Amino acid sequence: MSVMDKLRQMLKGHEEKTAQDVDRSGDTVDETTHGKYQEQIDTAQQKAKDRLQRDPEAPRREQDNPPQD
Repeated sequence: MSVMDKLRQMLKGHEEKTAQDVDRSGDTVDETTHGKYQEQIDTAQQKAKDRLQRDPEAPRREQDNPPQD
């Protein structure tokens, strides 16, 4: 079981609260950096929420599972 699977299992039923916490954390970092990295923080927030809400049974995209050389 991967770390993301364990997180999803722990957060199951608390999706709304988790999304709020991701937003709040990102906003805190954004305030601390005085908006210097706002676009990167917004992207990271969205990706974090997407990863936590994704169905673990859904097929993964190529970029989520890069080929091993």
